[in-house]
Amino acid sequence: MEVNILYRPSYSLGVIRLGPNEEIRVESGAMVSMSQGVTVETKAAGGILKSLARSVLAGESFFQNTFRAPAGGGEVTVAPALPGDLFVLELRNESLLVQSGSYVASETGINLDTKWGGAKTFFASEGLIMLRASGTGKLLLSSFGAIHEVNLEAGQTYTVDTGHLVAFSEGIGFKVRRVGGLKSTIFSGEGLVVDLTGPGRVLLQTRSTDAFLSWLIPKLPKRSSGD
Repeated sequence: MEVNILYRPSYSLGVIRLGPNEEIRVESGAMVSMSQGVTVETKAAGGILKSLARSVLAGESFFQNTFRAPAGGGEVTVAPALPGDLFVLELRNESLLVQSGSYVASETGINLDTKWGGAKTFFASEGLIMLRASGTGKLLLSSFGAIHEVNLEAGQTYTVDTGHLVAFSEGIGFKVRRVGGLKSTIFSGEGLVVDLTGPGRVLLQTRSTDAFLSWLIPKLPKRSSGD
């Protein structure tokens, strides 16, 4: 699989070239276009968030859309729902914890574990669900805004607003806590941050959907009592 990312960083489009009979898993709704002969098998209704909710709360399995190229190869283009960047990570028998909303696509050699125990820590806090992506292959992620990478040394602690967290190495220690006055959610005046302790890699996004909604919602027209 080859991935070429166009129009970055604001409105990125991922152009995925598949070899003969090669398959790729894609988040529901992320497909923009595909070449003739490419087939898709939908193994579960809804997108990743709905599937994750079923998995975390009800213990059900997680499924995705699988695109398969014909004998001559094919092309699939993908894009995230929000303006921002796309980027490819090459996993080599390793694990990465990924914010579920950042997942776009992955090779079949990548396993996505929705039953990772630490996911409930984030979920119980504010609805942020973390995926455990493990194995070997390419992983395509998205960010709201641009991507910023931080490499932590052993014992180094770095604090991140959870709304800006995209992914981090599984070996990194973490602790989610509240910070009064930091409005990272639209539901309360207290925001959530996560203290990450290295060594390992942390990927952040320069914009937060929570912060955007906190700005946008008060500006939306309100219905009058007579409507």
